[in-house]
Amino acid sequence: MENIIALIEADIAAIRAKAPPGARIVFVSGDFNIIHPGHQRILNFAAGCGDFLVVGVNGDGLGNTLLPEALRHESVAAIGIVGHAFILRTQPEVFIGHLRPAVVVKGREFADGFNPEQPVVESYGGMLLFGSGDMRYSSFDLLRQELNDTRLLPIRKSRDFPKRHGFTPEDLVALIRRFSLLRVVVVGDLIVDEYIDCDPLGMSREDPTLVVMPLQSRRFVGGAGIVAAHAHGLGAEVNYFGVAGGDATADHAESELTRWGVQCHLVTDDTRPTTLKQRYRALNKTLLRVSHLRQHDIRPELVEVLADKIENALEDADLLIFADFNYGCLPQALVDWVAQVCRERHIPMAADSQASSQIGDVSRFTGVRLLTPTEYEARLAMRDSQSGLVVLADGLLHKAQAEHIIVTLASEGILIHSPHGTSGLITDRLPAFNLSPKDVSGAGDSLFTTASMALTLGASIWQAAYLGSVAAAYQVSRTGNAPLSAGELIAELSR
Repeated sequence: MENIIALIEADIAAIRAKAPPGARIVFVSGDFNIIHPGHQRILNFAAGCGDFLVVGVNGDGLGNTLLPEALRHESVAAIGIVGHAFILRTQPEVFIGHLRPAVVVKGREFADGFNPEQPVVESYGGMLLFGSGDMRYSSFDLLRQELNDTRLLPIRKSRDFPKRHGFTPEDLVALIRRFSLLRVVVVGDLIVDEYIDCDPLGMSREDPTLVVMPLQSRRFVGGAGIVAAHAHGLGAEVNYFGVAGGDATADHAESELTRWGVQCHLVTDDTRPTTLKQRYRALNKTLLRVSHLRQHDIRPELVEVLADKIENALEDADLLIFADFNYGCLPQALVDWVAQVCRERHIPMAADSQASSQIGDVSRFTGVRLLTPTEYEARLAMRDSQSGLVVLADGLLHKAQAEHIIVTLASEGILIHSPHGTSGLITDRLPAFNLSPKDVSGAGDSLFTTASMALTLGASIWQAAYLGSVAAAYQVSRTGNAPLSAGELIAELSR
């Protein structure tokens, strides 16, 4: 006990030496096995609650620590907003009683349970706050890292992640070469994206309206169509099933998919146009998006036609991909029927359900091997705007009975959550590999497709997530959706 008290006093002396006189000290503690955006957010929240942020990193054997304490301490100490980080050798409430910080911060998931810190903090008039940070925060550390990066190549891959999970780029190259063994069925909404490049002329003198002159128009297959094209470009034999209107947009999409080698099976719905999203762009920026679409579910008779076509393709399929954009192609009855057929035939499934301007629920795809929601989509499915990322991902994993969850976080990268983690790890993260994307619209589709195929061939979730991140980084380095190719990924992994 005397040794512990001596260590506590030494740590407090170091804190007092670094903190400005009269500073309002905020204290946070935890395992910090892997520093992911959820940690960064709560630390940003904590830093805003006072003047000097102190972080106690649980020592080996304290809490649920998985990685050596020295590595975890080094990671936390490197975060710019942390005033002082140290290795915590006792329970947090014991240290808090000696330090007496003005504020103690814990994750919001602890708010409804018993917190041993509460009586200690109340005894000296401090505050115990719960918060998981703002999902819109921007990290000064990431910004500074980007400004200081002088390399010309925009793609920068993580080096420590493969070491941590025991694989090499050569392992991933070997995996890509096996993609040609797969037979993939893709079901979902067909979308065509039109990019209208404009010359900006200025502001109207009559009213505050931007004035542009269209120069050229380019159309790209999107939605579930590009997911199918990615899968074939990576080497798989692909059957794609979707719904379209009887119009020239559908003819263009079917022609492109056929040219790319996708076996395309479109059901015509006369009550809707083929979904067309027009993006007006100037100086490499999107000024306005106009969507031509209908969002109602397809009629029961079309569900039956689509189901019959899909059932035939599932006879010899290795993977079923739901690519849902919530425009009516995948009513719940069709989803449930397809999922039941896949379970009976032991066909693995993967699902992505996009919800930005529309409403969706990714958790309706139950029993799949992989879900890849954005943070917003995960919060929408869980009706949870406050929990930390790990709690959110774990809740969605159990609600959807999924094997793995990858939460995509835009410029913050991805959070991987899986109960099948190696070395006891169930959560890890990867930063975004492309720091200067030209067009982010295709990132999620490419990551989802690549990771799903990798898992089907027996890759670990960590290998699949890393390979998907490389695919996404390559995809956003160009404007407009174009199918990935196995050769492109192999070349990128070999750099």
